[in-house]
Amino acid sequence: MDTKAATGIPTAILLISFILVGATAASVIIGNTENSQEFDYNKILKDTIHEISTYIKVDDVIGKYSSTSENQYINKIAILIKPLYSTNIDISNVLIKINNGEKIRILSNNNYAELIKNYSIFEHPLWNMIKENEYSVISILDKDRSINNHNIINDNTDTSYLIVKLPKDLTIKKGETIEITLILPAGTSKTIYLEAPLPIQPIVSLN
Repeated sequence: MDTKAATGIPTAILLISFILVGATAASVIIGNTENSQEFDYNKILKDTIHEISTYIKVDDVIGKYSSTSENQYINKIAILIKPLYSTNIDISNVLIKINNGEKIRILSNNNYAELIKNYSIFEHPLWNMIKENEYSVISILDKDRSINNHNIINDNTDTSYLIVKLPKDLTIKKGETIEITLILPAGTSKTIYLEAPLPIQPIVSLN
């Protein structure tokens, strides 16, 4: 991990702590305690620390509906990620845990990473390289091609989609939810919750 990033994380957490403590104290001093009770400062602090310590933020999640003669279900998802800091993150060692409340599956990186080029996300040929319990990476912005050549995120502008084929027993239909956890090499993790919306179009936002 980048030394600057490692130093910056605790500094950022400490700064946020001071800000939240100051905000709480100020609300009490000015007699605004009734309004301040609407905010859970401890939860804000916990969520912020978790966000910073995972190094990666999820900017977008999209899914694609497939259909049979009987129903429509989402079996492909793409998770847009960016680093919070300019630090080295080896994507090849990032695991993806999928949990629908009944079954859990762990996906590993298949070491395939390519530029988006002129392809649509869900029409990229890289999907054909994904086997069961694997995922691939489509880079959107990669100035030094570190993602494509080495599966390494090393700049805070690096932007890529983790593309996932949901196993047949974990696909989701309208109204169903699924839990996705990114498990990073440093031992930290980031969990997002997705719900399948009304399939009024094939490609849908899952944010």
